[in-house]
Amino acid sequence: MSQITARLAELGIDLPSVVPPVATYVPAVVSGSLVFTSGQLPMVSGALPATGKVGDGHGPVPAADAQAYARQCALNGLAAIEAVIGSLDRITQVVKVTGFVASDPSFTGQPGVINGASQVLGEIFGDRGVHARSAVGVAVLPLDSPVELELIVSFA
Repeated sequence: MSQITARLAELGIDLPSVVPPVATYVPAVVSGSLVFTSGQLPMVSGALPATGKVGDGHGPVPAADAQAYARQCALNGLAAIEAVIGSLDRITQVVKVTGFVASDPSFTGQPGVINGASQVLGEIFGDRGVHARSAVGVAVLPLDSPVELELIVSFA
């Protein structure tokens, strides 16, 4: 069993299957020693667990739920990465995470939402999971997803 596979098992995480593209693109591309993922939605078994804007108050997706969706986006990204490099043990560094949050106009908690992704990457990879990051509020995301995430990792 690989080191990362063992760590995922220890954390009780089952890496999902690669999410099929919803348009004309591929889930991940290798360039040199880097892997760039396409935007990953929080798909679970082929469906979004929620849709709409993230915010506080009546109606919007709660920030705590969106944080869990960001975590799922990260796991979906890792599945796409594993599919193109063969093993997550090859990752030498999570370089950059870019998170997009479909935000209610008054919502400013995007960094806290994207923490869901950053935290799980740190749990899985330790020091190799420490990364640069952007957390951006946007008006709308594909399929009315509340969160979308891109990953860049280096590998050997």
